[in-house]
Amino acid sequence: MDRTDDTRWTAVLDRDRAADGAFVLAVRTTGIYCRPSCPARRPHRENMAFFETPEAARAAGFRACLRCDPDRGGEPSLAAEAVAAAAALIAGALEDDREAPALADLAARAGYAPHHFHRIFKRETGLTPRAYARALKGRLAAAALEAGASVTEALHGAGYSASRFYATAGARLGMPAAVRRDGGRGETIRHATAETSLGPILVAATARGVCAIQFGADPAALEAWLRIRFPHATLTGPDAGFAATLRAVSDLVERPGHDAGLPLDVRGTAFQERVWRALTAIPPGTTASYAQIAVAIGQPGAARGVASACAANALAVAVPCHRVVRADGSLSGYRWGVDRKAALLARERGD
Repeated sequence: MDRTDDTRWTAVLDRDRAADGAFVLAVRTTGIYCRPSCPARRPHRENMAFFETPEAARAAGFRACLRCDPDRGGEPSLAAEAVAAAAALIAGALEDDREAPALADLAARAGYAPHHFHRIFKRETGLTPRAYARALKGRLAAAALEAGASVTEALHGAGYSASRFYATAGARLGMPAAVRRDGGRGETIRHATAETSLGPILVAATARGVCAIQFGADPAALEAWLRIRFPHATLTGPDAGFAATLRAVSDLVERPGHDAGLPLDVRGTAFQERVWRALTAIPPGTTASYAQIAVAIGQPGAARGVASACAANALAVAVPCHRVVRADGSLSGYRWGVDRKAALLARERGD
């Protein structure tokens, strides 16, 4: 195509998918670069610059748009749709007590060669199709355990053999299966509260890592919440090592956005964990909408699901759901209060 800026501007105005991959447009007022077909509202012409490649835009100090993901060449929407359809097939098969479709079958339905589909599925979800199916099996088992099923009922209902289930339950569920079924029975969770400039905070951790970071009205209410969440776990106070963890989390509240290097024991559904992983990719001091996160995880129609996953996040600040806002940029609900959300964002921006 003709690579003059006027022709590029015409392609941007037309949201011309054929121009994707030929150049990227950068917006000086936001510091973001996009593909020509990006559905976001177009900026004024005088605020735009064009670059031959995403690498050139990044070298000039711009960052990639979370909505159109210009670093992925020309196929993101088709790939996202294909992966979302394959993920739905896997979930449907497991829920119907059937084996997950083979990679070759998934690829044939999507119109890709198996090796290529394997690559784009992992790129979109962070998991291979087989690992995605394993994660879903684990979440089905976890849901059954929490609903009161026995371990035997849960493992068979999720399609596990007994040996495979017990071999992988700890990694899938965040704790052994019987522990999950019994509200944390047999699990030791260290915890403590601390005062921060944004109010009291509870930090709790298993041997695997921090499993809860919660703001609250007072320490007593926070400890009551932890007992409800893990009614049969052994809750203990901090030792010398945990005191360092508590200090690191408190510092993260005061300086959100820096890398505290905390090990996390993340516990959610496969979908929730994909959302939470996407949240950690939002640069400190910036925000993304629920719809942009849905696109980033390969499920463009799942904005409401993203909002629910943000609300279910139990790791305040470490999993930065405070960086997610409404499509118009206004602050939306935050389980620990919109005032705290605004304060965290202001600190990240250095306001």
